[in-house]
Amino acid sequence: MNARVKGWCPGAWTPMRSGDGLILRIRPRLARLAREEILGLCDLSRRYAGGGIDLTNRANLQLRGVRDEDYQPLLDGLLALGLLDDTPEAEARRNVTVEPFWRDGDLTHRLATDLNTSLAELPLLPAKFGFAVDCGPSRVLASAPADIRIERSAAGLLIRADGLETGRAVDEDTAIDTCLDLARWFATHRGEARRMRAISTSLGPEWQEAEPAPDSAMKARGGTLLGAPFGHVNAASLAELTRKSECEEIRVTHYRTIYFPNHPHITHPDFLSDLDDPILNAHACPGAPACAEATVETRTLAAALAPRALGTLHVSGCAKGCALPRRADVTLTGRDGRFDLVQNGHPWDEPARRGLDPHALKTGTESL
Repeated sequence: MNARVKGWCPGAWTPMRSGDGLILRIRPRLARLAREEILGLCDLSRRYAGGGIDLTNRANLQLRGVRDEDYQPLLDGLLALGLLDDTPEAEARRNVTVEPFWRDGDLTHRLATDLNTSLAELPLLPAKFGFAVDCGPSRVLASAPADIRIERSAAGLLIRADGLETGRAVDEDTAIDTCLDLARWFATHRGEARRMRAISTSLGPEWQEAEPAPDSAMKARGGTLLGAPFGHVNAASLAELTRKSECEEIRVTHYRTIYFPNHPHITHPDFLSDLDDPILNAHACPGAPACAEATVETRTLAAALAPRALGTLHVSGCAKGCALPRRADVTLTGRDGRFDLVQNGHPWDEPARRGLDPHALKTGTESL
């Protein structure tokens, strides 16, 4: 086992150590998990990872709280289910977020399949460097983190580098080669940069010629979307829901929701059917004591504040901001057992107020 400490993007082959044990990440192919994979993963989580599964903002799945002695049997179980690539190198390349409402043989399915097959042609890229394939009737991955995007445009398709508002027009036959060319350009020109956004403005005008189609809210197409507060799913509840619904597959989304294709009337008390629930606009890492970097509890406070917050809320256990790698309307950053308040910013930005008491915030005696 090659366990990393803070700052690493944890994979299944390269777990990260935290306050409650090891953290592993699983990347579902095409955002999809078949029935036997869901049930197998839920069983592994209950046996080796504290019974929880976390949904990430890249539509990945995360297991945490894994003890050192349980790591190898967990890894063996994930490999037996077919949820991992056979080598760490192949697994590390497969950072592809896929529009979850695709259907067999449609454009998103074809392009995402071809891209996954072609990733082995690329040089090794930074651990967090990723792709998005968003070619359904409307764009739904605009808020998902990605360095290179294959998207709908008003006239067809485009390839867009993160940090640019426009992209390069392509068709289906040229999309994957153009995407790979852009990734190779990044590998050649990146210097110390680890993300495309840092250098994309130096791309030539041919990469800024086409407008993406308007983005759209995440809405189910012919199935059910169920939300998970803070992206945390109870594995026993997910297994129960899978069995009761008799679903053959699920899709995971970057918006902390699970999509059940062809099942329009699924409910469960541990999942949110109302996707307008304010808690889905609240972001919070596990906080203390699960994370050794945090000095504050986070999720109970975030749940209390969510109905009162205007806009997006981010309660971060420390200045790293793992739960939300972008601006929030209101950010509370844990520091030495109290919170700093940042307005319209990141956890690492200069706070407007410092040293806020968690109990006073929770009870409303300290306002935001």
